[in-house]
Amino acid sequence: MKRAVEFLRPHLVGEGERKRRGKILLGTVKGDVHDIGKTVLSILLQSSGVEVVDLGVNVDGETFVRGVKEHQPQLVGMSALLTSTAPYMEEVIKALKEAGLKDRVKVIVGGRAVTEEFARQIGADAYGRDAVEGVRKCLELLGG
Repeated sequence: MKRAVEFLRPHLVGEGERKRRGKILLGTVKGDVHDIGKTVLSILLQSSGVEVVDLGVNVDGETFVRGVKEHQPQLVGMSALLTSTAPYMEEVIKALKEAGLKDRVKVIVGGRAVTEEFARQIGADAYGRDAVEGVRKCLELLGG
């Protein structure tokens, strides 16, 4: 799957790169190394004109905070496939608040372990059921 995605990436991204719509910082939360859904979301966002900074997998709260400070995104996107790692999303939101950054970014969460109700409970601004819905929600949060 990863090799197929890398092969397709140049063909999917091209046109959308001309008009920038904003920037998102993406990462799979600490304890989780699954990233296929995040990778698909990244490609779809890029093809829609969104600049993507991908922090990778197993990303802790401190790294998300550093990423927001360094890259100045409008959005932070977190994913979790494992039900045991999804609660860490709330820790990241707390870390963003403690660093005084939560008012500067919107947070969207997704992944197989996440639900809309869970997203509301942890204070996320949006939830994406899948990559296609995630793109739609991100574009809404970016104002278009």
